[in-house]
Amino acid sequence: MGYQAGDFDVIVIGAGHAGCEAALASARMGAETLLLTINLDMVAFMPCNPSIGGPAKGHVVREIDALGGEMGRNIDKTFIQMRMLNTGKGPAVHALRAQADKFLYQHFMKQTIEETEHLTLRQGMVEDLIIEDGTCVGVVTKTGAEYRAKAVVVTTGTYLRGKVIMGELIYESGPNNQQPSVKLSESLRQLGLQLVRFKTGTPPRVHGDTIDFSKTEIQPGDEKPKFFSYETESSDNEQLPCWLTYTSEETHRIISDNLHRAPMFSGAIEGTGPKYCPSIEDKIVRFADKPKHQIFLEPEGKNTSEYYVQGLSTSMPEDVQLNILRSIPGLENVEMMRTGYAIEYDAVIPTQLWPSLETKLVPGLFTAGQINGTSGYEEAAGQGIMAGINAARKVQQKPPVIIGRSQGYIGVLIDDLVTKGTTEPYRLLTSRAEYRLLLRHDNADLRLTPTGYEIGLISESRYNKFNVKKAMVEQEIERLKTVKVRPDEEVRLLFEEIGTAPLQQVTDALSLLRRPEFTYEHVERLSSSSEPLTDDMKEQVEIQIKYAGYIEKQQLQVERLAKMENKRIPDDIDYSIVTNLSKEAKQNLSTIRPLSIGQASRIGGVTPADISILLVYLEHYNRVVAARG
Repeated sequence: MGYQAGDFDVIVIGAGHAGCEAALASARMGAETLLLTINLDMVAFMPCNPSIGGPAKGHVVREIDALGGEMGRNIDKTFIQMRMLNTGKGPAVHALRAQADKFLYQHFMKQTIEETEHLTLRQGMVEDLIIEDGTCVGVVTKTGAEYRAKAVVVTTGTYLRGKVIMGELIYESGPNNQQPSVKLSESLRQLGLQLVRFKTGTPPRVHGDTIDFSKTEIQPGDEKPKFFSYETESSDNEQLPCWLTYTSEETHRIISDNLHRAPMFSGAIEGTGPKYCPSIEDKIVRFADKPKHQIFLEPEGKNTSEYYVQGLSTSMPEDVQLNILRSIPGLENVEMMRTGYAIEYDAVIPTQLWPSLETKLVPGLFTAGQINGTSGYEEAAGQGIMAGINAARKVQQKPPVIIGRSQGYIGVLIDDLVTKGTTEPYRLLTSRAEYRLLLRHDNADLRLTPTGYEIGLISESRYNKFNVKKAMVEQEIERLKTVKVRPDEEVRLLFEEIGTAPLQQVTDALSLLRRPEFTYEHVERLSSSSEPLTDDMKEQVEIQIKYAGYIEKQQLQVERLAKMENKRIPDDIDYSIVTNLSKEAKQNLSTIRPLSIGQASRIGGVTPADISILLVYLEHYNRVVAARG
């Protein structure tokens, strides 16, 4: 028999990257929150690469921060290297990436959770959900503790029926040899939720003292690092380099000779793996024409000798892994400290969720993170903060917060999951965002901080600071329209130095900044603002002026499609009686139950003709409802 262990507003199961953000958001919004985890030592653990950010993922971290989440602040405290990627390309794909001190990252996140009001952190394995009148009202742990709540968020990562696979060796386990969660999986199934089997993998870790770095290329951090959080102004973190090497012909030969022992080819793995992060054995088979593949050696922290071998994810047997490592330049005498492995786990088919991340089948039950079929810490944290916000708002009897596709990568991620689903671990890519020129790394605060403030996650002082920045950027753009630049000797010399066409007549500074070679610093030399601008503000001024035409074009697209996004579909529509809808459209619309015409148009198998038919039907439906009064 169980015992009553406590009453809360929101319970979060799992303290990985999704669980931490969910619990912090919920508690900061005033909801009494319980965060339950199998092992307190694994809070915010990084079972795979010790890094945060990168293309699209870095954008998500900035968005989490703009909403008032923790991941950006935490990585800024604990990074050992910071690099801005894609700087040779346009601002839409600039992406910040940080190497984390994985132990410090965990330490500070756990400390933040422990110090947060309205948040209780407790060790316990949840084995069952309490359902009353079809609604989720609590959880039961292995020890029989019953915790009651008005909303429950499941963020179990890769722990659900976790199974580690390494060559011929297969055993039940969560990541990094932690206990798996077996009974909760069965509990979700019994509720009628459909689960799918996915897999992910991790590479071996090696001892840094046994690496010959002279055979590798150094990859240093940026001299003047940028930060993920809008609140971080400076850092004295010491940066450590990463190192680049490559696989060799010998590496490829060893793998080819041992493919019969590779679980993914021998049939031992049933789960679907991520297409965009294949194992080294998969790469060798799929890209047989490539003579070598990049391998990055990444330090796991300041106070450890462990290095993460990025690019060498594998589930080969242990002896083969060591041979593979020693065939790579710089790793000829390397000592392997941990073996790479594949892990299989249960995930929820995400089309069973509303855009709020609440399950359609069970009110009060939310899911976020890898359980929803995604890969990556950042994707998990982005879902986590939204699930935490919406669980707290459900308790507060307020409508859910939904980020649109034109508002953020978080919106793209969640809409893709709940509208299209996924047949493999989903990874966010910049190419998935149709409005990526609007969803830049630099403007996440302009897009989402008002929302964060409105829901109570952004403080008054931070919001005021944000408004000052916004106003100063707008003022400076207006000022540059009025600054007249004359073709005198000083200007002629500056133009020669920049390598841009000479000035023929008086021009305003704003027009000059539209020239590709011109930067805000050049304009400053001609006329500086009376109010000194921060680097952030200068960047914003330059991007908004340089890309004004493209940004306006995307903005018009968004406005054009807004009518479809705002056209709501009533909950009780019976698609089976809508005449002329295709059979596939009827089936898929009934399954997904879209909230708007915009969402309906993105469902697989729903054609533009189906949308036209649906619009006509809705007009008739609304007239009938109005007539009934």
